[in-house]
Order: sequence, then C-alpha cells, then structure tokens
Amino acid sequence: MSQPHRARRLALQGLCCLDVQGEKVADLVDEFLSQSKDDPATVASAREVMAAAVADRDECDKLLTQHASRWDLPRLAMVDRNILRLAISELRACATPMRVIITEAIKLAQEFSTAESPRFINGVLDAVAKEIAGEIAPIAPNGEDGE
Repeated sequence: MSQPHRARRLALQGLCCLDVQGEKVADLVDEFLSQSKDDPATVASAREVMAAAVADRDECDKLLTQHASRWDLPRLAMVDRNILRLAISELRACATPMRVIITEAIKLAQEFSTAESPRFINGVLDAVAKEIAGEIAPIAPNGEDGE
C-alpha cells in the first residue's frame, strides 16, 4: 500500500472520529495518529490532509450537498461522507491530479464502506471535479444551474 493511501486511510479514520465525537476528541485523534505504526512521513501527511479537510469542511459540505442533491448530508453514511469531504478538500487544493484523488476515494470506499459506495462516490466526485475544473457551471442551492 502506498504512503499517500496509508495517509488518507489514517486521515479518514481521524475524520470519522471527529464526525462522531466532535472537536472535543481532537487530542485523542492526534494521539491515535501518534501511535500509528506507520512511518513519521505518513503520519505527518495524514495530519496535513485531515487538517485541510477539517478547515475546509463547510465548503466541502456545500459542494457535497449540491452534487449529492438527493441525499441529506446527515443521512449519508458517515464513512462515505468523510471520504467525500477528504477527497473534495484535496480536489479544491489542486495539488494532486483529480483522477488520482477520485481513484483513491473509490479505494477507500471499497475498503471501508458498502458495495454501492464506490459507484456513488465516483459519481459525486466526478461532478465536483468537473465544477472545480470549470467544465460545468456551479449548481445553485435551489438545484438550478448557476451563473
């Protein structure tokens, strides 16, 4: 398993803990990361990716809500919601090729979620990636195409 994938796995686990317990467990999540048997570079990368997703959560959730329009955010499976937040945060940062980010998110869904999740995550992230790349117009909050 590659170092970036292991970092994303750790970050996903941390995000899920924060999603369930809230910011009050941030110290415990940090301790979990510190106790990882992964090498220090992987742990540092996990912290960085997770911190970016936490800092970008509101914008990620806005894009997620727009492109998963038939799903209320709280009703999404917690793991799927956090895989999507992690990936959308990375897509917005534009530091990694979009296809790589989407492929990694699908792998996480295959590892940690349901059989239907990879397809769902692929569809949502493909739409988000196209919006970020400017290939489609943003969707307005009311579901209409925005401009």
